[in-house]
Amino acid sequence: MYKENTISVIIPAHNEARSIGQVVGDLLSLKNNGDARLIDDIVVCDNASTDQTHRIAKDAGARVVYEATPGYGSACLAAIAALNTTDIVIFIDGDASVNVNEVPLLLNSVIDGADLVIGTRVINQQEPGSLLPQQRFGNTLATYLIRSFWSVSVTDLGPFRAIPYKTLLQLSMSDQRFGWTVEMQIKSIQQGLNIVECPVSTRKRIGHSKISGTLKGTTLACLDIFSTIFKLRWKQTQQLHYKKFRKTQANNL
Repeated sequence: MYKENTISVIIPAHNEARSIGQVVGDLLSLKNNGDARLIDDIVVCDNASTDQTHRIAKDAGARVVYEATPGYGSACLAAIAALNTTDIVIFIDGDASVNVNEVPLLLNSVIDGADLVIGTRVINQQEPGSLLPQQRFGNTLATYLIRSFWSVSVTDLGPFRAIPYKTLLQLSMSDQRFGWTVEMQIKSIQQGLNIVECPVSTRKRIGHSKISGTLKGTTLACLDIFSTIFKLRWKQTQQLHYKKFRKTQANNL
């Protein structure tokens, strides 16, 4: 618990046996001033791993659920379904690229009134090799499109984020693949929520990235992210046109 709020963590994981135990252990070692655990619950979603991710995460102290359908969003949705009622949900990757000691920074922003807090990796010091060139390019283009379409300052699609549990449910998340993170941000923008970016440090991940570390993974991730941006923009435009049409009809009666 943190400042009278119950805290849950979701970790989507595919073949993260080398790092998942460290991530879970570091999270559970976080303490409040009273020396009580800061994190109340950790749900790791084993997303069709072929290594020992499931066993290691469980041994480290996490609750583990399994999702056979591959995809970052599929893993997050399965983990959300397994959550107990909580106050704030933290999303974090299982590759040890995040400094978990920065979790309170995100939590403080939520407690101060933010509806969604994104740990932005492009402001603070980054460890060399923590963000690959293709990640930087895709991130820059995606955030540029968001700023252009919605006139909202966005610098990163970082997976390290915090959100009130009730707000998370309100967003009705649905993307099953790599469009998950950008879907959350755009839906929050569309609903007029208070979005805060919190500068965080970034470390080189443990192990080889299944997404940015391969041409296929990078291509699929980019397609998912950009198609999500344009799909959500198109739906919003159609809804606005429909409202204008209905208003015109009403005025003509």
